Amino acid sequence: MKKVISIVLSAMMVLGVSGCDNKNVANSSKTENKVEDINKNTSQYPLTITTYNYEKKPVNITFEKAPEKVVAVYQNSIETLLALGLEDKILLASGLDHEVKDEYKDAFSKVKYQEKVPTKEEVIGLQPDFILSWYSLFGEKRLGDVGFWHERSINTYMSQNSGVIKPNTLQNEYDDILNVGKIFNVEDKAEKIVNNMKNEIEKAKEFVKGKEPVKAVILEVKKEGVYRIYGEDSIGGDIAKQVGADLVAKSNGEIGNEDLVKLNPEVIFTVYYGKEIDRDSALKKVMDNPAFGSISAVKSKRVNSIMLSEVYASGIRTLDGIKTISKGLYPELYRNK
Repeated sequence: MKKVISIVLSAMMVLGVSGCDNKNVANSSKTENKVEDINKNTSQYPLTITTYNYEKKPVNITFEKAPEKVVAVYQNSIETLLALGLEDKILLASGLDHEVKDEYKDAFSKVKYQEKVPTKEEVIGLQPDFILSWYSLFGEKRLGDVGFWHERSINTYMSQNSGVIKPNTLQNEYDDILNVGKIFNVEDKAEKIVNNMKNEIEKAKEFVKGKEPVKAVILEVKKEGVYRIYGEDSIGGDIAKQVGADLVAKSNGEIGNEDLVKLNPEVIFTVYYGKEIDRDSALKKVMDNPAFGSISAVKSKRVNSIMLSEVYASGIRTLDGIKTISKGLYPELYRNK
């Protein structure tokens, strides 16, 4: 009997040790996985990104970790953060020209927003760790140059197409989105957004192969008889060129009624923004102008409104700009969509 009990006890001890070993292996595995996850999330830091100062000179800034308290000013800054799922990082948002896109309204409802752009003193009081905005915000009469903030361990990033770099290009918009993705360690989301834009460009390029270029103009009604041209050096112009249009007004600048009649574009894109010039008024100022009766685009009713936020410092609305311009040039490409 003693021998039987001894054998049973020995077997239980072996099983116990084996069970402990398995448990320790499992715990060890979990610990290793946890460490791997932490390393995966933090391995890119410290991260150095190039931005600019108010003299438009490149400045390198270093992030020791992803920002947690962000002041985001103007449409593209706010919507890019929302598109990347970073609404919980926004300390304060300000300066929208339009309501945020429908798909981000729920996220935006959780963000503190004020219409008026904050003063330098207000931002100092908020104690952010990152400011994302346009070039103009860092002028002397607003927040002051970026060096002031960098000395206080508050990093900044300027949208490149907001007055920092000429020409304005699609690539600058891609780079801004990708840079914000890197800063917050959400590169996969940023790459997906940019790839969608690139795919839309390629779709239009493929469609127009072998076709005659469409003569187009992108303009903004500055005042009666005076039109600001968005030429090849603008985002809208770059989109139009890339999808095969012939921009008959190639240089940024201003033209009058007679100039536009002589150019005789087949398609016109007229820019609208805010409350000053809404979608309908932008269209009417071109379509109802008696001087334009002979213009091909007016006769065929191929005058299209396009939002300023789609062709200037456009951020995630760059995709909308690509679609608006491609659809205006090639409506049959989007007919069944």
